[in-house]
Amino acid sequence: MDDKSGDMISGILGGSDDFILLFIDIISRIIEMFAVLLIFGSVVRGSARYFLIKDPNVKDDIQKFSGFRQYLGQCLLLGLELLIAADVIRTVALDLTLERVAGLGLLVIVRTFLSWALVVEMEGRWPWQATSEK
Repeated sequence: MDDKSGDMISGILGGSDDFILLFIDIISRIIEMFAVLLIFGSVVRGSARYFLIKDPNVKDDIQKFSGFRQYLGQCLLLGLELLIAADVIRTVALDLTLERVAGLGLLVIVRTFLSWALVVEMEGRWPWQATSEK
């Protein structure tokens, strides 16, 4: 391939490195949007199930409310994990500076403690404790 066609291809792609970085940025933003939609959708779906749908298998309001909280907590945990994944992708691939890595580390610590608090709230145990068989 001659230099002229090589220049044309890199011009179309904006330079291969720029194209790859743009692609990585788009992927991380898609993951973030998916996480936000998952959290929002779970709030809407869980609320609709809790307030509008009568389940004959649920005996009382406490059991129904516990199921609602369990569902929201699980979806929130998944959404938080996806947000962390998007932040890791963006930081490692796009902005690997000491300040950005420190910010990511702090964000991961906060989200980890939030995840632990959700597990304690939902299951009544720390995440590293074995589940009790009932």
